[in-house]
Amino acid sequence: MSLQISERVRSLAARAQSELREQFDRIDAIAEVNTQKVLAAFQKHHVAESYFAGTTGYGYDDLGRDKLEEIYADIFGTEDALVRIGFVNGTHAISCALFGALKPGDILVSAVGAPYDTLLGVIGVVDKGPGSLKDYGIEYRQVELVNDAPDPEGLARAVQDPRVKAVLIQRSKGYSTRSSLSVEEIGALCAVVREHNPNAAILVDNCYGEFVEEQEPTQVGADLVVGSLIKNPGGGLAPTGGYLAGRKDLIEAASMRLTVPGIGRECGSTLGQNRALYQGLFLAPHTVAQAVKTAVFAAKMMELLGYATEPTSDMVRHDIIQMIHFGTPEPLKQFCKGIQFGAPVDSYVTPEPWDMPGYDCPVIMAAGAFIQGASIELSCDAPMRAPYTAYLQGGLTYESGKLGVMLAVEELLRSE
Repeated sequence: MSLQISERVRSLAARAQSELREQFDRIDAIAEVNTQKVLAAFQKHHVAESYFAGTTGYGYDDLGRDKLEEIYADIFGTEDALVRIGFVNGTHAISCALFGALKPGDILVSAVGAPYDTLLGVIGVVDKGPGSLKDYGIEYRQVELVNDAPDPEGLARAVQDPRVKAVLIQRSKGYSTRSSLSVEEIGALCAVVREHNPNAAILVDNCYGEFVEEQEPTQVGADLVVGSLIKNPGGGLAPTGGYLAGRKDLIEAASMRLTVPGIGRECGSTLGQNRALYQGLFLAPHTVAQAVKTAVFAAKMMELLGYATEPTSDMVRHDIIQMIHFGTPEPLKQFCKGIQFGAPVDSYVTPEPWDMPGYDCPVIMAAGAFIQGASIELSCDAPMRAPYTAYLQGGLTYESGKLGVMLAVEELLRSE
């Protein structure tokens, strides 16, 4: 049995791959550097079979959990880390970081326009229920983009108010059309904040960006990075969870929001999941490289068909997300349908737009994943609003990611 892929699409794929050798070599070189970093941390902390044992109940004295946090801190070059399956998603982890860093009367500044949709309810920009930062008397401001790029001068003005106690930098584009930020660009924004408000904590939403470059934001001035374990650092094996890495005081404060004041990080059973978290982290640099290759391949394929992409196939990557601009809803839905056909799980399902919690319009999501919602596995989603842009990410292996993209192109061409 073989996949139903036409000779036209196979020929197009062969051409695309042949023109991507330089890009793939660069991606593999980054993966090797990051693999060395992870392996060195595992060896430094004497990772042993005993670390994989789980705990139940309160989770006291979970050596594997505590050692994994030390490993994360080493990899990200930070004082401390918090890595827990108790985080239900990246938004939850970021929320704990924000509530830990801010108190009533403080101001939060978003450095690159509006943050990801699901954070708007956390901040209180939109009313998604009680308990937002706004409900606790925390003010919010954002520095708008200029020509779809960060505005350092605007950021400098925004953070001069001494009541600004936290600055949020989102590395990924989210559902905006701006480019994702490089670690170097994040470092430049950190320098602006440091110059004009040295007391403000700099928090980076690192989702989709871990291990895509050789450095992480905490190595260029950020105080804290936050992300989801079912994205890059979980390596496709973590079943759930999130992480924070950064300054010890910020980690401690966030842990009190994850559980309760007075308990913080002391509790939190791992329920037998330590092995998956360790092995997923070990595989993460390679798995991320597979996802980046899949994104580059998708960009090249769609460019050969005449579609606009961002980033383009020849650009250096800063996260695993690939934007493809369709302009109208129908080809977008057909492309997502093809991505679903290319999944190992639920390949027979047809994705349809629906009103997902936390979003202001229907969203279509194509994902047939071993871990529900895992963005490191091949998936494609889009808000059903102009300019009808698809956001593709993931691919546990380049080979499977490539086939998924080819099936999406097949479906798109079939509908023409």
